Amino acid sequence: MAKERETLSSRLGFILLSAGCAIGLGNVWRFPFITGKYGGATFVLIYLLFLVIFGLPIMVMEFSIGRASKQNIGSALRTLEPEGTKWHLYGPFAIIGNYVLMMYYTVITGWLLSYFFHYITGDLASQKGAGEVGNYFGTMLSNPGSMTLWMGIAVVIGFIVCSRGLQKGVEKVTKVMMSCLLVLIVILAVNSLFLKGGQEGLKFYLKPSLKHIKENGLFNVVFAAMSQAFFTLSLGIGSMEIFGSYIGKERSLTGESIRVICLDTFVALMAGLIIFPACSAFGVQADSGPSLIFITLPNLFNQMKGGRFWGILFFLFMSFAALSTVIAVFENIISYWIDVKHISRAKACVFNGIAMFLLSLPCVLGFNLLSGFQPLGSGTGVLDLEDFIVSSTLLPLGSIIFCLFCTQKKGWGWKNFIKEADTGDGMKFPHWARIYTTWVLPALFLVVFVKGYWDILVH
Repeated sequence: MAKERETLSSRLGFILLSAGCAIGLGNVWRFPFITGKYGGATFVLIYLLFLVIFGLPIMVMEFSIGRASKQNIGSALRTLEPEGTKWHLYGPFAIIGNYVLMMYYTVITGWLLSYFFHYITGDLASQKGAGEVGNYFGTMLSNPGSMTLWMGIAVVIGFIVCSRGLQKGVEKVTKVMMSCLLVLIVILAVNSLFLKGGQEGLKFYLKPSLKHIKENGLFNVVFAAMSQAFFTLSLGIGSMEIFGSYIGKERSLTGESIRVICLDTFVALMAGLIIFPACSAFGVQADSGPSLIFITLPNLFNQMKGGRFWGILFFLFMSFAALSTVIAVFENIISYWIDVKHISRAKACVFNGIAMFLLSLPCVLGFNLLSGFQPLGSGTGVLDLEDFIVSSTLLPLGSIIFCLFCTQKKGWGWKNFIKEADTGDGMKFPHWARIYTTWVLPALFLVVFVKGYWDILVH
């Protein structure tokens, strides 16, 4: 007799766990720097629009596929597809996408844990000026031993949590981390709002202006907002689908998806409230790309009164945001081995812990011993290649597949999707959106896919 499938203990656990998967570096690093680059408040409004018309339908579809099949994405499509069809062939690719995502996400999580630790010890707080902070970051990247250690710590934390089970490990720890994350981000935002000279940054962030659209070009602003709304939720590789498989049918999935997206968006918007006033107060740009978190902000903290304290809080918050995603995606990987390979959770955690450590090493070495390997052109590395495979390939293609699967007669079909999505109390999925989700949404995802390859191959 098959072992009964694990379930989440509460609705709150489902919402926080799903939001924890979505909340990560896309919210607290990429969102502020993309917002700074493309025009502040105007960009934010366009981003929020695409979050609803892009993110919401696919999230409802992933949750519906999960809840209807009670399987992870590796076998969910096979469970629901009509006999003789081949939708299930995408399942293994989606799982591969989860692995590739973690191959670099664990490395960046290690950076955050390292910064948190070195703010506690005072090493980072003692670095004065952008030059010293920049050298500190550069030294970290050039040291494969240190990077491997912190990446390994991130991997071990993630799989130890998963090894304790769904309710006692993943759900329990994520609830604590997410609660702490939300408290920390409010404290940090309030502190930034009272920084002397931060008002200009706040104005840029909150007051819309057509000037910024003209400066950047309407198409560039719209596409950047479209991409950010799409990538921040990591939809298309089944990372959300798994949590749908762990819940009951008491609540409709559109309402639950809206709650998850609202929580995810709250964190992104609050991150902007932390960063823009701080950058304005100290006269630096908030669009400094990858260096924003690891060079620009530490430099700001080190200029603040009590900067070491704020640095500790900020990198603790960042570590929670990253680890919540790591744990959620690890759970998806573990579930695949339990459901499809029929091995115990403990064995799946040990095997995948070792595998993930080894798979993450190329990204670590890409910044030092393998720095000469530039697969996507000058200035790129292993991390860029891995991110391209996930963000520009599997996420848009997977989202197209989910759209077609949930709307086409030769797939699961619109009727089955709507029945599952609307089961339970709460907001229902709009039936008038059938044409949009069947034809328009896949076309938009195709644009994202083509644009990603165009940027790499042409530019």
